[in-house]
Order: sequence, then structure tokens, then C-alpha cells
Amino acid sequence: MLRINGPTFRDEFSRHVLLRGVNFGGDCKVPFTRDGHSYLPTDFSDHRTVSFVGRPAPLDELDGHLARLKHWGFNCLRLLTTWEAVEHAGPGEHDEAYLDYYAEVCRRAGDHGMYVFVDFHQDVWSRMSGGDGAPGWTFEAAGLDFTQFKAANAAHVMQYEYDHRLGGRQAGYPVMSWGGNYRMPANGIMWTLFFAGEAFAPACRVGGENIETYLQRHYLGSMRAVAERVSHLDNVIGFDTLNEPGTGYVGKALESREGLLRGTAWSPLDGLAVASGITRELPVIEFGRGQTGTQRVNEAGVSIWLPGRPDPFRAGGAWDIGADGEPVALRPDYFQKADGRACEMERDYMVPFFNRVADTIRSVRHDWLVFAEVDPFGALRGHGFPEGCPERTVNASHWYDLTALVTKSFSPERMVDVLSGKVREGREGIEQGYVEGLSRLKAIGDDLNGGAPTLIGECGVPFDMNEADAYRRWAEGERSPDIWAAQATALELMYNALDRLLLSSTQWNYTASNRNDPMIGDGWNQEDLSIWSADQATSKDDPNSGGRAVEGFCRPYVRAAQGTLVSQSFDRASGTFEAVIDADPAVSASTEVYVPSAVYGERPNLEAERSSVQWQPDRQLALLHATEPGPLRIRLRRK
Repeated sequence: MLRINGPTFRDEFSRHVLLRGVNFGGDCKVPFTRDGHSYLPTDFSDHRTVSFVGRPAPLDELDGHLARLKHWGFNCLRLLTTWEAVEHAGPGEHDEAYLDYYAEVCRRAGDHGMYVFVDFHQDVWSRMSGGDGAPGWTFEAAGLDFTQFKAANAAHVMQYEYDHRLGGRQAGYPVMSWGGNYRMPANGIMWTLFFAGEAFAPACRVGGENIETYLQRHYLGSMRAVAERVSHLDNVIGFDTLNEPGTGYVGKALESREGLLRGTAWSPLDGLAVASGITRELPVIEFGRGQTGTQRVNEAGVSIWLPGRPDPFRAGGAWDIGADGEPVALRPDYFQKADGRACEMERDYMVPFFNRVADTIRSVRHDWLVFAEVDPFGALRGHGFPEGCPERTVNASHWYDLTALVTKSFSPERMVDVLSGKVREGREGIEQGYVEGLSRLKAIGDDLNGGAPTLIGECGVPFDMNEADAYRRWAEGERSPDIWAAQATALELMYNALDRLLLSSTQWNYTASNRNDPMIGDGWNQEDLSIWSADQATSKDDPNSGGRAVEGFCRPYVRAAQGTLVSQSFDRASGTFEAVIDADPAVSASTEVYVPSAVYGERPNLEAERSSVQWQPDRQLALLHATEPGPLRIRLRRK
């Protein structure tokens, strides 16, 4: 087990541990049976009978994937699951076969020397609202009819909008458009009820229980079910609170449409009106251009509320319908105040939620860590964790080069930040921009509970970037690593920045079902960030076969330091790796340096002061043991 010592992870020997991991895997968001890949049409009528057994990989294929990840130097998995995977059949009905399967994946990861932390994943609430995460029955509990979301334009769902018979990119489902769901009615309502139903929808009840309490009780019940299955496994080190949680309407003015980068701009009033069957005309925003047009939504006048289930916010006096049939804001600050004071999402709703998560998992095993996340855009703006977070909490915020992510393009010559508009020139300028962005996230961890570790829970690049040029060249017969040059460079600069800040991370992602096909990718909403694909797996003998841009992420690093890691850096062009450790001879275990054979061959030149060296080539490790305190300087070079 790992423990926290200020901003560092420490193992049982008190070594400073750096976690360099991967998210496993991207297709865990969708069922294995019936095949739930999001490019396939469905009306979700089978949502109670699906199975996620087989995600992230069938058991007879699992060890091959884990061995490959170990070979590439990863020592940690952020292992995805979803609330739906555990409790899809109905409230309190847990999928016992899936729980057994998930525990076996955790056990085998331990056999391959990997730490695991459990990630209860979600994106834009649920598959039925354009993403993944929550079971379909949660909508019914809240009074919503998800079968009406498409007709009412209440959610943007690939399964409804995409024609798999045509394939490729399609105007009806633009690239990386799924995130716009956070502002649409289905998400706005569900997130508000999940985190703040007691405050803003006191009349919304299920069997005498407020909807907030009801939803969180079941979510935490599913988390406890997983915890009980894996509590005997020492390589499982904790739980993520909830991936990239939405904030709903909490803290927003009822008529505000501010804060949008691109897409259709919704205010809370727009969302509630459309949910009740009122047609609205909304502004359309484009990057760097502002409003470029308008879009009429819910022209059919369809309500998404179930019969006999009125809008609890309208019932609570937030808004009403005027004599002209248009929505009227009765209390413009309805979602901004609770109990007479201004509300803050993190302080008033996230921190109590974090503590409920901690209480849930630690009632099963007391030494587990909490990997906490706030709204990702809030984190990027520097909004941190308020006082009152559970002890032994890790800052698990996410970081991406948003320009590369949302535009699916990268150039080492020049990049423009889509948030700030700032131009970064050349490799050094781009890397420095990465350092600045990651530093803001590290500062959040440094302030958490007086100083806590930061593990970047997601970071990575799309492999279909630059008009899927790498796939085109692969299809034409090229097999040179150069086809991945853009991706490898972007990853190299990202890991350079992580090294400069000594941050742990879990890269997004490794997907066992990934394909080069732009329709498929990671199997979810045309994302394609997997570092492995069956389409690249051309040899059973080459451990790197199937890897994409391996040169960008497979690199040396100090996995565990006999003392405290002070600095490390790697120059990919020359193959030179340097590290400094403040050595502590009282620590009985040796420093471990991962030395990838893909970079150094059988054995590199190694220089180390005042230490003995032991090679373990089968594990691609160099073990260094210091006998004197003070700086231990390490240098690796290619022979």
C-alpha cells in the first residue's frame, strides 16, 4: 500500500514513489453485451439487461495487455468502471458477475506489479444523455423520460445522430461535440438534482427521500459493492470520487449564457423551458469568433418530464410561463443562493460529497486514498479544493492540451491556446505552456490539506489528429515510427513537463477494442486517444506491436527513490536521462529506475555517485543503493 507524506507518495519502505500509469480503458464506458459502442444505433430500451463483463478486456486476453503495459514502464492503472456497470438492472440490484470480473482484473494487475485505483467514470451523466456513467433508471427517478431527449433537443447523443452505415466524420455529429451536453437540459437538471436537490428541489422526492439523497445513496452503494470485492487486494490503493463531475445549474444566474467556448449557448432558463416543451432560439458560438448564428431548439414542443412529474424548479418558484407562452425568470438568482447565502459548488456540495465517498470506502478498508476531482474547467482556472476535504486526499485533476484535444491537430512549430488565445512558438514554447498549465494544477494539490500529492488523472493526445494522417500512411503501407511524429512529440513535451514538476500521472488511455477507423476509435463518441490498437498489432513476438507513438511515452523515470526525488529529465533525441535524489541510507530499499530497452537496448551507460548498482534486465530496472546521505546524481546514456 502507498501512503501520503505531504506532496509525495511513499511505499512501505518510505521510498518516494512516482506513479506513471494509464487509464484502462476507454471502452469501459459502454457495455460489452449487447455491444454498446456509441457509433451503433440504439434506443437504450435494453439498459437494464446489458453487461460490462469484458471491459476493459476479456479475461483470456487480459494478461497480454497487462504485460505490454508493464513492459512500457507503467506501474499504475486508473481502472475504469461506471455506476451503470454495477447497478444497471435497477436500484439496489448489483451485477454480481461484473463485480467478480472487476476484482479479477484488479488482482491480475497486481500480479503484473501495478497499483490500481478505482475510477467511477462518467461523462455528461449517462449514455442516454450523450455520454456514460449513470444507469438509465436514474432519469425515471428524477421524473425525466430519456426517450424524449432527441425530440426535445435535450441531449446530443451519438447513437441518435450518427449513421454507422456511412461511417467517417459526419456533420450531424461534429468531432468532440459531446461536451456541449453539460449545458443542455438533461445534464443541467440531473447534476443539479444529484449535488443540490435538497437546496433547489426540496419537493423532488422518491419514496419520501429527497432526490439528492436517493441518487447519492445508490451511487455510494455501488461504490461500496466494488470496495467490498477488492478490499483484500493490497495493490488497490484507493478510489476516484467521480470523473469530471458536472455542476448543473448550481451557482449560475437563471438567464446567463456566459462562459461558452463553442456550440449552442444555453442558460438555465433556456434548459428548463425546453425541458417543459417550449421552443427557444439560442446563440451559436465559434472559437475566437463569438456568436455566428442562432439555432431553434425543441420546435416540436416536446416535454421531457414524465406524466405526473412536474418540474421541481418551477414548482419551487424559480421560473414560470408568461401569458405569451414564453419563460419568465421569477428569481434570477435561484441557483445562486441557498439558505440565504451565496452558494459555492466546491465548498457547499463537492466537499460534503468527497467526505461521503471517503466514509463509504474507508468503512470497508481504512487505509485507502481518495483521488478527488472538481469540475475540470474550474480546476484549469485555478479553483482548488476548499477546507474540509477528507484526510489522505490526492488532487487527481485532469490536464490536456485543449487545442490538440478539441481540434484534433498539433504542430511542434506553433500552437494557439483555445482558452487564452496565447500563441506558443516552437517546442520550448509549447513545453513551457504545458508546464504553466500543469503548475496551476500542482498548486491546487500543494494547498490541499496543507500539502497533498497531485496525480494528473487524465492527460494524452488524439491519435487521429491532423486529419488522421498517421492512419492514411499506415493504410498505404508505411510502418516507420515517423508516421506518429506529431503524437510522439506532443507526448514527449507533455512528459517533459510532468518530469519538470515531478508529477504522477495516468495517461488517457489504453483501449483493447480500438481501431484506426474514425467511426470507431476508442468506441465512444469518436474519441481516439488509445496508445494501442489492434490495427497496429502486426507481430506476436514484438512487445511493442500495437503501440502508437511508443517513443513519446516509453521513457526512463525514477519509479521509487531511496529518499526524495529532487529532479529528473530526459532528452529523447540523445537518450540522456538525469535524476537527482536526496538519498536517505535509513531507507532500506533501493532506488528503482525504469530503463526501457526500447531506448537503451540491453544496457545503457550508467553513472551514479556513491551507490551500488544492480541490473534487472528482465524487469528493465536499475537498482541503486546509497550508503551515504545527500545528493545521489544519476545519468543514463545510450551506448
